[in-house]
Amino acid sequence: MRISGRAQRIEPFHVMEVGKAAALLGRQVAHTDRPMVYLNIGEPDFTAPALVREAAERAIRDGKTQYTQATGLPALRERISDWYRTRFSVAVPASRIVVTAGASAALQLACLALVEAGDEILMPDPSYPCNRQFVQAADGRAVLLPTTAAERYQLSAERVREAWAPGRTRGVLLASPSNPTGTSIDPQELQRIHALVQSRGGITMVDEIYLGLSFDAHFGRSALALDDDIVSINSFSKYFSMTGWRLGWLVVPEALVPVIERLAQNLFICPSTIAQHAALACFEPDSIADYEHRRAEFKARRDYLVPELNRLGLTVPVLPDGAFYAWADCSAACARLGIKDSWDFTFELLNKAHVAVTPGRDFGQAETARFIRFSSASAMGELRTAVGRIAAMLG
Repeated sequence: MRISGRAQRIEPFHVMEVGKAAALLGRQVAHTDRPMVYLNIGEPDFTAPALVREAAERAIRDGKTQYTQATGLPALRERISDWYRTRFSVAVPASRIVVTAGASAALQLACLALVEAGDEILMPDPSYPCNRQFVQAADGRAVLLPTTAAERYQLSAERVREAWAPGRTRGVLLASPSNPTGTSIDPQELQRIHALVQSRGGITMVDEIYLGLSFDAHFGRSALALDDDIVSINSFSKYFSMTGWRLGWLVVPEALVPVIERLAQNLFICPSTIAQHAALACFEPDSIADYEHRRAEFKARRDYLVPELNRLGLTVPVLPDGAFYAWADCSAACARLGIKDSWDFTFELLNKAHVAVTPGRDFGQAETARFIRFSSASAMGELRTAVGRIAAMLG
């Protein structure tokens, strides 16, 4: 069977491969005194609050399970619009919001609508691996620009200017807060980048799926406050704890809505109707209070884990200001143990400490062989257990 070149260009998602190995070993040690601790997957240990679950059950009982508009329930688009107004003080009309089958579908729709074959999209290295695969799937080319801790692992206007290739570069795809670093781009730098991109006739796409989990008011602003031409991708998975429900949204300029709608009609028909009715309850005051309590818990986990990693010599060069990740340099530990790089160190942790983490290989090429990503989406007790085991392994 002949496999398409497009499919062959899509790289493996190594975090899932490591996850399979961790799950296999985890089943073997599940009933021992050292069960597996999973700090490898970016999934909150919290699930949807009671009001959200009840809304889903009610939708099923009431038979609200048939197709919606491809752009989503009008009521849900209105609720999201209200959330931008109350949470971020940004006016985003519901008419510019398209509800999607997860942020993955949102990114796919944005890339298919805006990227031509051969177009280059600039993005930081390290960055979330699937983002560049969405560009590849649209027959574009993701161009990773190496970043440093001094840059908070984010792009700068100067980096974009230097890398811009007239006739080839189509725009930028940023993430704030970022996976794997948990760092956000400074709003003023984002403004400079967007102004530069606009002057070249390009597009600015910003992945904001962790925006609700910002811990610093300076960084916790939506890119949509800058300009209506910015394309923003968001999700119900992270802040709203609805990972398996597969629901997200896209905010685009008004002129782009019919294009996105046409693509969504053909590719997805509509997002999950049950998930949409459930998501309406995310914005109830009791649900928001629950989410804010969880956000404080994620910050407390960060405040515990990062100093502990630094103490162990797994240095986190930049304090994450959002999300639930720590991007840790394990090169000193590798040298101490005679291990080649972060890939091997990941499996050393897996097999000897029964702690699953994610190697840097997934996230790019800029010194990623030195780094591993810890997810602090697990409970504090799990984090403490992991730290104790790693300390013992490192002696």
